[in-house]
Amino acid sequence: MLARCIPTLALDPVLVEIPFPFFGLEGLPIRWYALAYIAGLFFGLWYVNQLVRRPRLWTTHPKPVAAPMSRAFVDDLLLWIMVGVIAGGRIGYVLFYQTAAIWERPLWIATGITEGGMSFHGGLIGVALAIFFTSRAHRVEVTRTADAVAAATPVGLLLGRLANFINGELWGREAPGLPWAMRFAGDPECALRHPSQLYEATLEGLVLFTVIAVLIWKWRALSRPGLVAGVFLAGYGLFRALVELVREPDTHMPEALQGYVTMGMILSLPLILVGAVLIWRALKTRPDDRPGNLAETASEAAKSRQNG
Repeated sequence: MLARCIPTLALDPVLVEIPFPFFGLEGLPIRWYALAYIAGLFFGLWYVNQLVRRPRLWTTHPKPVAAPMSRAFVDDLLLWIMVGVIAGGRIGYVLFYQTAAIWERPLWIATGITEGGMSFHGGLIGVALAIFFTSRAHRVEVTRTADAVAAATPVGLLLGRLANFINGELWGREAPGLPWAMRFAGDPECALRHPSQLYEATLEGLVLFTVIAVLIWKWRALSRPGLVAGVFLAGYGLFRALVELVREPDTHMPEALQGYVTMGMILSLPLILVGAVLIWRALKTRPDDRPGNLAETASEAAKSRQNG
């Protein structure tokens, strides 16, 4: 083992440190990872609003008047998605990858957040709960909301994986003969490895976003509720399982499974199955041909019943 590992690319996880001589702090570090989360969320807000502004994408009706959700609903949804991503991502990381730590230090799930650790699958569960309850509260179809969120999520994944790469974490398996293999500063072995973060950024981010965008803007996939969400879940699960083949194996898995099955593979299988079911159901049913904002229509109908 080398005394000091010289990484292939010397990238600083901290973009800039702002002087902050308060509360015993010397400075406030602005990290690439935090910026990736923030940029991903606000891109999602902007992109979903672009979809909402174009009712023709959501229906086959020749004269659509509104999308099935309002921009006010999208703004409210963003807040709860932020909560779901952070809470779900943190809880999922501890439950899926650090089970032993939670038994030893029960409060570590909250107090240890500065040590890092977020799980996409846990964050996905948190987002799913946010989608369900916010949609029910606003009388928006859950599948419609899921489609809108799924359309924008790949860009957040792209930015997040690039931040993982800058941080020098979640690297791949050793690949000394690979022309583009890299060394990462945090690797105790200082070995040449697959830059698996870039593989995931490309597949889960760029490729998946492009596929979904083509389905939406060219084929009006949003007119089939659940189709976009299904493509996202199945696509992410498949790409994640493939990249897991070259990611560094999990050390907490049973010894008999190490090197063959990873936690990422196990958690991705349900996503592929659920995604396939959503795709099948969406293609089996007729495209939506209603012209109006379903949420507003339901609200108006409820008011009419109350007044009547």
